[in-house]
Amino acid sequence: MPKTNMSNHITYHYPNPSSLVSKKSGDEFLLAQYNEVIPNTAPCFFWGRLTNPFITARCLITLSHIVQSSFNLSPFQWAQLKDPIVTAGNDKIRFEGFSHCAGVYARVDVLPDGHDGEFLENGTTNVDFNTPMIGALGRVGKQSQVTLSVGQKEVSLSHAGQKVVERKVPLPTKWIKGLSTVQLYLADSEPQLKLSKIQALQLFRAIPKGKTKNDYFLFMRGNQPILSPTRQQQAICIGGIHRLRLLEPLIPHIDYATVYAHTDNQATTWQLYFGPVRFTFSLSRDAWRGFSGEGAGLEALIADVPEALVQRFDNFSYANQEFNPTLLAVEQGIDFGTMGNLSARLSAMGMLGYDVDENHFFYRRLPFKLNRIMGLNPRMKNAEKLLAEGKVEIVDRKPERIEAKVLGSGIYHTVVLEAERHRCTCTWYAKNQGERGLCKHVLAVKKLIG
Repeated sequence: MPKTNMSNHITYHYPNPSSLVSKKSGDEFLLAQYNEVIPNTAPCFFWGRLTNPFITARCLITLSHIVQSSFNLSPFQWAQLKDPIVTAGNDKIRFEGFSHCAGVYARVDVLPDGHDGEFLENGTTNVDFNTPMIGALGRVGKQSQVTLSVGQKEVSLSHAGQKVVERKVPLPTKWIKGLSTVQLYLADSEPQLKLSKIQALQLFRAIPKGKTKNDYFLFMRGNQPILSPTRQQQAICIGGIHRLRLLEPLIPHIDYATVYAHTDNQATTWQLYFGPVRFTFSLSRDAWRGFSGEGAGLEALIADVPEALVQRFDNFSYANQEFNPTLLAVEQGIDFGTMGNLSARLSAMGMLGYDVDENHFFYRRLPFKLNRIMGLNPRMKNAEKLLAEGKVEIVDRKPERIEAKVLGSGIYHTVVLEAERHRCTCTWYAKNQGERGLCKHVLAVKKLIG
């Protein structure tokens, strides 16, 4: 079904997946011939007025503070990382960023009612918010008139007769890796608590001062949110809770907040609501752990998916478009396995984000080449090296259980796969118990058995 922007007569054509893929035999698929309709290539994605500039400015300042913070990196490493990723399309503008250590993820969503302008195109860019931009945002008041422009090579803000322009900068590799993981944690999170402004203010006043090494647990006692260093039944586990103080400047302005918890307590997400603007804030399990190193998307790289197929879907998708693989598979009659492999590959490449409030994935167009995916995942690269060197051997294979031995550095590791469970005798597995993705030995065995 086409999407038409009546203000500028640009039409985006959704792909018909059945025209992209046809079953040949076994797991082989062919790309059908079809005509690709490309929208006009405009240098500007969006231009228009912000309807709630004060709140939007405060959210962007907080986002900038987050990307300037670090909880485990040296000052030298800080200098290598930049500021927000900006995506414009589908009547939404999203600003995303990570802390320097990539253990904190934040996103500002300016929803359709949060702007009054035109989407001349759709796309993603990455800019560096420097002192002039932060200063301009800080001067935005509740009665201010602010115009925002998002383009391929720059983002500009016009206010009180002054215009500040930030140019495009390279997207850090650490951020690409973080984007490929954090959305998987978001998709596996469930809403646990809804807090009013008063409750949120009470909660943030109770955050311990200074850095905390131990976990804290959040639960409700009557109508009051409670933070405790002692584990409580059905409480939300928060590691590195001092990181929450990054949100303190925003709490007095919220309508309400929702707290999401990952099913395995690997992350918590705090969603703040300001009418037509939303602020998403995700914390990794511990302050020293960055989303970029978790490896949650590694298993998605095991199945072979033609790069041409990934590229075709990317060509036919526009920024912030909803991506529902199950619905797409049902409507177009595509095998669930094929669609699942495709969506997993897109997720692992960071091309899909996740909106916890709307409960669906969305497209973003990252400025990097598809063939960089293996280089960003050394564990998968090492797994393929093990296979290429013949260091993986299946020693026992039954329908319900597979055992293999994998040659490591002078020692054989035993890998056992049972249904959805797996284990390995390597030190990585002993240390992490599968919580930070699969080890290279398990990855190699899974790829070998197909």
